[in-house]
Amino acid sequence: MTELVEPAAAQHWCDRCGTDAAVGGHAACAAARKLEPPRYCGHCRRRMKVQVLPVGWSAVCVEHGEIRG
Repeated sequence: MTELVEPAAAQHWCDRCGTDAAVGGHAACAAARKLEPPRYCGHCRRRMKVQVLPVGWSAVCVEHGEIRG
Protein backbone atom coordinates (compact mmCIF):
# COMPACT_ATOMS: atom_id res chain seq x y z
CA MET A 1 0.00 0.00 0.00
CA THR A 2 1.12 3.54 -0.61
CA GLU A 3 1.45 6.03 2.18
CA LEU A 4 -0.75 9.08 1.79
CA VAL A 5 1.27 12.21 2.43
CA GLU A 6 -0.56 15.43 1.65
CA PRO A 7 -0.72 18.75 3.49
CA ALA A 8 -3.47 19.16 6.06
CA ALA A 9 -4.69 22.23 4.14
CA ALA A 10 -5.81 19.94 1.32
CA GLN A 11 -8.23 18.19 3.66
CA HIS A 12 -11.87 19.20 3.39
CA TRP A 13 -13.18 17.06 6.27
CA CYS A 14 -12.07 16.81 9.91
CA ASP A 15 -10.20 13.52 10.29
CA ARG A 16 -11.44 13.03 13.85
CA CYS A 17 -15.17 13.89 13.80
CA GLY A 18 -15.89 13.70 10.06
CA THR A 19 -17.59 17.10 9.76
CA ASP A 20 -16.66 19.95 7.42
CA ALA A 21 -13.24 21.23 8.53
CA ALA A 22 -14.08 24.80 7.49
CA VAL A 23 -17.21 25.01 9.65
CA GLY A 24 -17.05 25.44 13.41
CA GLY A 25 -14.12 25.17 15.74
CA HIS A 26 -12.11 21.98 15.77
CA ALA A 27 -9.81 22.84 18.69
CA ALA A 28 -11.03 19.80 20.65
CA CYS A 29 -10.39 17.58 17.62
CA ALA A 30 -6.88 18.98 17.18
CA ALA A 31 -6.11 18.37 20.85
CA ALA A 32 -7.45 14.81 20.71
CA ARG A 33 -5.51 14.05 17.50
CA LYS A 34 -2.25 14.54 19.40
CA LEU A 35 -3.11 11.36 21.33
CA GLU A 36 -5.16 9.26 18.92
CA PRO A 37 -5.20 8.28 15.23
CA PRO A 38 -7.58 9.75 12.64
CA ARG A 39 -10.96 8.06 12.26
CA TYR A 40 -12.22 9.65 9.04
CA CYS A 41 -10.46 10.32 5.73
CA GLY A 42 -9.85 14.07 5.45
CA HIS A 43 -10.34 13.94 1.68
CA CYS A 44 -13.52 11.90 1.21
CA ARG A 45 -15.07 11.62 4.72
CA ARG A 46 -15.07 7.82 4.65
CA ARG A 47 -14.62 5.99 7.95
CA MET A 48 -11.15 4.43 7.96
CA LYS A 49 -9.94 1.07 9.19
CA VAL A 50 -7.61 1.94 12.08
CA GLN A 51 -5.10 -0.35 13.76
CA VAL A 52 -3.27 0.79 16.90
CA LEU A 53 0.01 -0.93 17.76
CA PRO A 54 2.51 -0.36 20.60
CA VAL A 55 4.87 1.35 18.13
CA GLY A 56 2.30 3.55 16.35
CA TRP A 57 -0.87 3.33 14.27
CA SER A 58 -2.08 2.90 10.70
CA ALA A 59 -5.33 4.09 9.12
CA VAL A 60 -6.56 2.89 5.73
CA CYS A 61 -9.05 4.63 3.44
CA VAL A 62 -10.31 2.40 0.63
CA GLU A 63 -10.11 5.35 -1.78
CA HIS A 64 -6.95 7.20 -0.69
CA GLY A 65 -4.70 4.54 0.82
CA GLU A 66 -2.85 4.26 4.10
CA ILE A 67 -1.36 6.76 6.51
CA ARG A 68 0.84 5.90 9.49
CA GLY A 69 1.80 7.61 12.65
